[in-house]
Amino acid sequence: MSSTTHRLGLVAAAILVPTLAACTLGGSASNDDQASDTTVTLVTHDSWKVPRSVVADFEAESGYDLEVLQSGDAGQLTNKLVLTKDDPIGDAVFGIDNTFASRALDAGVLAEHDAENQPASASAYTLPGDPEGGLLTPVDWGDVCVNVDDAWFDAKGVEPPRTLDDLVDPAYQDLFVTPGASTSSPGFAFLLATIGKYGEDGWHDYWTQLMDNGARVVSGWSDAYEVDFTAGGGGGDRPIVVSYNSSPPFTIPKGETRPTTSALLDTCFRQVEYAGVLAGSDNPTGAAELVDFMTSTEFQEALPDNMYVFPVDDRAELPALWERWAVPARHPIGVDPAEVAAHRDDWLREWSDVTAG
Repeated sequence: MSSTTHRLGLVAAAILVPTLAACTLGGSASNDDQASDTTVTLVTHDSWKVPRSVVADFEAESGYDLEVLQSGDAGQLTNKLVLTKDDPIGDAVFGIDNTFASRALDAGVLAEHDAENQPASASAYTLPGDPEGGLLTPVDWGDVCVNVDDAWFDAKGVEPPRTLDDLVDPAYQDLFVTPGASTSSPGFAFLLATIGKYGEDGWHDYWTQLMDNGARVVSGWSDAYEVDFTAGGGGGDRPIVVSYNSSPPFTIPKGETRPTTSALLDTCFRQVEYAGVLAGSDNPTGAAELVDFMTSTEFQEALPDNMYVFPVDDRAELPALWERWAVPARHPIGVDPAEVAAHRDDWLREWSDVTAG
């Protein structure tokens, strides 16, 4: 993505839960504000980035002041909500994704709410296991894919990889970096892509080959993309990275019209992000209005340029560069959410053993 601004680093497993950062549009806020009838508190991940004008419109239309509590990334966010379900830290949540949603549903942290005026296209992203879609409202989606620095490969006169199989080819030894599956949501999504591709009997062997071929595993997306990736702006030495299908448009050099990177669309796992009303919140009415607002055209059209994800509303206008260069995977690799819920901990433990050598 943009070498320094893409912030979709969602964490896939959170053993340690960080302190929440509380903020409003005007600065810091106290927890006492949560009890106010005039305030709606959103618990979200650190990637929340919505224009002030859009938030101001919500506040003007609803009559509520929006307070935002950022809580790490998707895994940390979900775990925090589970740990505090008997005394909710907010009213609404945004940023639970399809790799962690079953944990939130099973823990009962969400209240029933059917979003008003939800676009028909959003039904394609309804979470399996959510009764009639009444607990989690789909808001956005994106494909986690291997990205390559085409300019680097052109300069070296080397053909870039195209598939997951290619990554274990000795021709690409010491060229690949990925966020860790146990510390990063895109890293976990990449692990799921390999499980979906090679199956329960084959993914261990694939990862063993990947590590033997010099793959580097780092903590999060920012470390992988902005530090180690050659096109990330940090002087990295790895021209192959796990990122998003929406990353290439942000690598178009000033004055040019073509990205210097591309996403390998046969390597992708699709992530979906959801919003919901927290059970037992102080302001369920305000939370419901906020969730409804996230399905509005205004909010949906603000997503690509600010949070680098696709809106679930297929009527929402995309930026011109996205129309051309942010290409969705036609056949993303999938894993049944029920399988993820049943085996997540085992898979992560086994992955840690393999990558630790």
